[in-house]
Amino acid sequence: MTWKEYLKNTRSKYELIITAILLVVVLSGLTRFLNHVEARKGIVLPDPVLPLFAPVNLTWLIFGLIYFSLFFTIYMLFNKPERLMLTAQTYILVILVRIAAIFAAPFNPPAGMIRLDDPFVQFFGTGQLLTKDLFFSGHTATLFLLFLVIENKKVKLLLLVFTIVVAGAVLLQHIHYTIDVLAAPFFTYGCYAVIKLARKKFGFELDK
Repeated sequence: MTWKEYLKNTRSKYELIITAILLVVVLSGLTRFLNHVEARKGIVLPDPVLPLFAPVNLTWLIFGLIYFSLFFTIYMLFNKPERLMLTAQTYILVILVRIAAIFAAPFNPPAGMIRLDDPFVQFFGTGQLLTKDLFFSGHTATLFLLFLVIENKKVKLLLLVFTIVVAGAVLLQHIHYTIDVLAAPFFTYGCYAVIKLARKKFGFELDK
């Protein structure tokens, strides 16, 4: 289905507008919530993996893979509006679930953490550097979501590799606890399954 065909349907127009508004609102709400979380007292978790190696600064590798994957996935899905809506709506739900998870799990950052200055989060937020947005890993979740929504097998495999590399990189940089990274794909897949089911129930079929 092309954008012209998609936008012929009034319900699809409303879906696009509402999804876009929700995405901006939720992203803005997330960064403001995380800035609030920075002032909250938390606990340091015992982690069996992180003490095995000294932290390494892999900031540019992490950002490079994430933003390349994000823009490439948008390019791949640009002419598939319904699948693009699936992606955006799943991402919105992932953010909401992540807010709930971070609220329920007040963690302090791991010892030796090399802070990660994410320009995208800083743009939507107040400029405060975030260190307590821990459970679960948003970087891992984002890449795993892109892996889920892409249909092309070669690109899908590449995104899976990128997900594993970024998951390892945030651990090497001591940005996250191991549990943050391991939990991310499970939460993401759950959100993806819920949105797919909801779209099917309300008659929003995916592009073939």
